[in-house]
Amino acid sequence: MDRVTALIVAFVVGVLAICGFIAYHFGLTFLIRLILGLAFLLATIVFAVLFGITLYAKSKYSVVSFIALLSSAYALYQCYTWRNPMHIVYIIVAYVLAVAFGLWFISEPDMGILERLRSAKSLEKSGNYRSAGRKYEKKGDYVKAAECYLKAGMLESAAWCYEKAEKYDKSAEIYERIAKEKGESYYWKEAYEFYKKAGNLRKAGECLENYAKDEPWFWEDVAKLWEEVGDKERAEKAWRKALEYYLKEAEEEGVFWEDVAKIYERLGEKDRARSAWLKFAEYCEREAEKDPSWWKHVAEAYEKLGMKGKAEEARKRYEEWKRKR
Repeated sequence: MDRVTALIVAFVVGVLAICGFIAYHFGLTFLIRLILGLAFLLATIVFAVLFGITLYAKSKYSVVSFIALLSSAYALYQCYTWRNPMHIVYIIVAYVLAVAFGLWFISEPDMGILERLRSAKSLEKSGNYRSAGRKYEKKGDYVKAAECYLKAGMLESAAWCYEKAEKYDKSAEIYERIAKEKGESYYWKEAYEFYKKAGNLRKAGECLENYAKDEPWFWEDVAKLWEEVGDKERAEKAWRKALEYYLKEAEEEGVFWEDVAKIYERLGEKDRARSAWLKFAEYCEREAEKDPSWWKHVAEAYEKLGMKGKAEEARKRYEEWKRKR
């Protein structure tokens, strides 16, 4: 038994021992009055604070908190006098019903009382698709919920329900529609992910292309996806776009010359690839002067260039640094 468990067990045993002592010396009724009294004392304090806050905020819930405060204070008084103990029972029952009602109310947000009492099918027939969708969703009928949300114009809710129903192609179609209507690139990425889950790689590639227009570092992923599809022409176009992006980045931050070199290799442009590898090697050497761990990358770059002597020298410097560490 660990220390925390031992402390919990000791606490529970201690509380039970105190309760047993009180019941033995003062009677079971006194123990019940004491427990209820402490509970209602705490409730009275909490409701008093809530009443003060809601009253200060001029909230409509100040009336509810005031009623709760009065009832808990009255129950506390009855625990002290024990003249009408059944009144305490009535208040406890009222609290239980209030909590149950609150949970029921929260379970179906944004619905009126009448809507809560009607079935999903009834709401759907009357054209209240939004509430019908909520009801179907709560029942776990995600396809019907999605259909209702679509009719209500709640596209994102519909897409989410199709996802829960594992109808990924439907989710993707909706996100594609939202992307076109709103002009927000984020939804193209969502559409891409769900088309990919659905196994429709061509549509996934088209959506990721649209996303990459705003987020150009994704052109490499687009190119790889078109290669997976087998569309060499579109893959090459995407690699060219990725190359444009990495060339701009490499001019600012030399570490990207490695990405440039790799793309040139994919495109079969060996001379340009070699030039990019040289720039990457030079960048790594400059970094190695500040951080010797970069000698590893220097060695790798010279190996790509076929410059074995320089690669071996860089590797020795890297191994020497590792030994010193």
